[in-house]
Amino acid sequence: MIAEKGGEQVLLVDDNPTNLQVLFKTLEGSGYRLLAARDGEAAIKIARKAKPSLILLDVMMPGIDGFQVCEALKSDPDTENIAVIFLSALTDSQSKVHGLAVGGVDYIAKPFQSDEVLARVKTHIKIHRLERALAARNIALEDENLSILNAVEEGIVGLDQEGRVSSINRQALVLIEQSEADVLGKTVEELQLFNNDESVSANIKLLINNSEPLSRAFVELSTAQGASISVSLTGSPRQGGSVLVWRDIRDWLKSQQALQTAREEIDEQRQHMAHIERLSTGGEMAAGIAHEVNQPLTAVVNYARVCQRMIATDGQPNTEKVSEVLDKIAVQAERASAVIQRMRSYVKKPTGGKERLSMNTMLAEVVALAEVDSRTHGIDIEFVRADALADFQADEVQIQQVALNLLRNAIEASAAVDVNRTVQIASFGNADTVGFVVKDWGAGLDPDVETQLFSPFVSSKEGGMGIGLSVSQSIVQAHGGDLQYSPNPEGGAIFRCEFPLYQS
Repeated sequence: MIAEKGGEQVLLVDDNPTNLQVLFKTLEGSGYRLLAARDGEAAIKIARKAKPSLILLDVMMPGIDGFQVCEALKSDPDTENIAVIFLSALTDSQSKVHGLAVGGVDYIAKPFQSDEVLARVKTHIKIHRLERALAARNIALEDENLSILNAVEEGIVGLDQEGRVSSINRQALVLIEQSEADVLGKTVEELQLFNNDESVSANIKLLINNSEPLSRAFVELSTAQGASISVSLTGSPRQGGSVLVWRDIRDWLKSQQALQTAREEIDEQRQHMAHIERLSTGGEMAAGIAHEVNQPLTAVVNYARVCQRMIATDGQPNTEKVSEVLDKIAVQAERASAVIQRMRSYVKKPTGGKERLSMNTMLAEVVALAEVDSRTHGIDIEFVRADALADFQADEVQIQQVALNLLRNAIEASAAVDVNRTVQIASFGNADTVGFVVKDWGAGLDPDVETQLFSPFVSSKEGGMGIGLSVSQSIVQAHGGDLQYSPNPEGGAIFRCEFPLYQS
């Protein structure tokens, strides 16, 4: 028996034709498609074929009773979601509880009221529609989530509470070169995804058992073909299990290697440029150095002639006086040697290694070098030493180059004025850094030059190459330090250079 077209299907089951007729009339005109069966076996067949939204099911029937029919429907995946309302003259609580226990959603006692039947049918049809809409929405959300998971670059693996793979996205399968069927239900160890790396296995166990997140910047992921892929690995707990996420970092590692190579090349070029600058400075200082060396050499020649005259005199030479003159020759020779040695140390190529240095000791060597220029220009150098300075770590030749460049610039700037012809170099230190300040009271810098002072090929000196300050800044920054300029309020320039303290 079928009535009306369209709408939700409702199956009426009762062995009594009169009851079926009453139910039919009650629901007729309510917009439902009505089906009918007079025994349990017929009801099961119709339900499996038509899959109605709701069944009004009599309990007391010959052969298979209503409870057995409900159990049969609920045990079949094709019919388990059909709502069942029992109709029965059995009104005891035990029967009602049993009806709900076998899968019924409601229980109506006979004789029933038409209004009650209609109201309960409407309620459960509405619930059925909502459940169906919710199920469809859940399927759509699952499809959307799956499409999102398959679109991301990371491999994402869901693990259940026992650590077995419950879900896996496309990228994860591509990386390990396996199919979904190959991995679902298996543990990470069974799949040998990380070459049985004990540390990774320990991390994953802590994630599964203790909900302890894991994060590894670099691990080796094994493919089905036995290859290894460098990946980063993270793991997070979730409701009902955990999630592993890995990212292929092979391209990133290559870019890091290329970046490191580029850095090494830049550093080599910087050192080469610094060496050229030192050679250029040595050339500029050559005349002054020759003068510095010539003075003690002249003294050596003069003392040697005195010594010759002493030896050439008749009689026994005065050995005490000869020894005194020889000592003076030695002093002047060492003086000349010291000038040459300082210059050789300055222009030599640095080893590239950093060593523990004393700021005051290093600056004393620089001042000694700069005195060649200061005497040539008639400029006084004031060296102010701070007490109890901590050491720092640097390439001594390179930092001497920075200090000498700043000091020579200050000397040249001071030589251009007629008053206050003094430059000052002062060491300083604090809890985090140690450094020095070079100050002059010269003519100062043009505002246009100040804004691009440390740019290559920008110079405040006529005929200058404009690489000294640029190289100096790159040297300081390569040592983790800082080089800054500020105008001297009293006229002139101030350069402040500082470095991090030595860390043992």
